[in-house]
Amino acid sequence: MDIISVLKEIIVVEGRDDQAAVNRAIEADTIATHGFGIKKETWELIEKAYKERGLIIFTDPDFSGEEIRKKLNARFPNAKNAYLGVEEATKKGNVGIENASVENIIKALDLARYTLMDKRQEFTIEDLRKYGLSGGQGAAERRTKIGKSLGIGYGNSHAFLKKLNQFGISRQEFLERIDGE
Repeated sequence: MDIISVLKEIIVVEGRDDQAAVNRAIEADTIATHGFGIKKETWELIEKAYKERGLIIFTDPDFSGEEIRKKLNARFPNAKNAYLGVEEATKKGNVGIENASVENIIKALDLARYTLMDKRQEFTIEDLRKYGLSGGQGAAERRTKIGKSLGIGYGNSHAFLKKLNQFGISRQEFLERIDGE
């Protein structure tokens, strides 16, 4: 079953160009935050969408996008999160969802995940070291590749570890992606 036939959530993006890119990829309802200073009316609209249909937070893979994502997740803890890697969202030095291909947008939305609230600790920093994802040459590149494959985006060792636990990645799924590398 493809994402187009099952997507019920409203997708929260940063701007109009992001909305246009998502709508080129799938038929979906979107809300734009219009940057970091989210207006009261926009918060109210996002709140209504969250309560009635659920949200997928899909911000740019840059500092501003991550800060907006943090604000949204703090206020809407049961929202799903979708990620694109920097390389998938960059065109002529500009980073943003609006630069991603239709295929990459669909894949990111298909891999959107809920944040777990139970502070699960399935993975430790030792797991990252064991699989070459921390503390060695090429670790950042491997985290980028595995993060893309899992749909959780990039992070330094500690951020990546947090995402593995926070998004409920199973050990089996993790090992399948490591083996597939």
